[in-house]
Amino acid sequence: MLHALEEVVETELNRHLRVAKEWMPHEYVPWSDGRNFDGVFGGEAWSPEQSRVSDISRISLVVNLLTEDNLPSYHHEIATLFGRDGAWGTWVHRWTAEEGRHAIVMRDYLLTSRAVDPVELERLRMKHMSAGFESDNSHSVLHSVTYVAFQELATRISHRNTGLHAGDPTCDRMLARIAADENLHMVFYRNLLAAALLLAPDQAMRAIADVVTGFRMPGHGMPGFERAAARIAIGGIYNLRIHHDDVLLPVLRHLKVLEVSGLGAEGLQAQDEIGRFMGGLDDQAKRFDERRAALLARRRNA
Repeated sequence: MLHALEEVVETELNRHLRVAKEWMPHEYVPWSDGRNFDGVFGGEAWSPEQSRVSDISRISLVVNLLTEDNLPSYHHEIATLFGRDGAWGTWVHRWTAEEGRHAIVMRDYLLTSRAVDPVELERLRMKHMSAGFESDNSHSVLHSVTYVAFQELATRISHRNTGLHAGDPTCDRMLARIAADENLHMVFYRNLLAAALLLAPDQAMRAIADVVTGFRMPGHGMPGFERAAARIAIGGIYNLRIHHDDVLLPVLRHLKVLEVSGLGAEGLQAQDEIGRFMGGLDDQAKRFDERRAALLARRRNA
């Protein structure tokens, strides 16, 4: 499959390099707002009232940055699977370089604007990176391509919604810039997945079914992820409804996954699994929406 997709990778790589815009992380950081923290320079210790961003965005910013911080592990995973030669290798290194900018600008913004506790952030980074990351899909090129097609879109949505909820235009502008990169990454992988559906429709459909039904965000192993994810869901940044409507459904519809014909028995079974799962997920999202609305109403009336 690596060899079969090589020509498509080269085409998509060239397209990506034409449309990707150069940007400088330092231009999105309000450096004049910065001042020394306590420690060797004897500055001011961090306290929550110094943060300009909302409580929910502060939680999401930490989760999003810790996810970006694990880039060395992600690079190892995809470089091992996709290789370091040819168009695949060029893409792997380019993707890594672009993702590296995201962690740089986010950390610089968070520390300069005093948006989060720098001590807690560093301790969480050490724990998260020390544990490393192992992909759920490293056994299969098709599963890996499928996963990142959805995951890059999920990351874009998470960054964008975090910025919209932040209450700080500087934060919103920075995360919008990052989200634009993530969208280009999604398009790259989505187009690879489209090619895979033509080359090996049954195997690709099985990969889509497995990934869609078992999807987990790459930060799932970080300390306190479940609690943070629950608060992010209630806060409207990323939850079941958003996952269904804004991540899974757009990719499935773009690829016309449920309309693919000429499948064998394996592909037909996988296609049916996807359809049934999406219906069940929509029902779960409706129940979540009802519980969330009731909880928010109670909070307003408390």
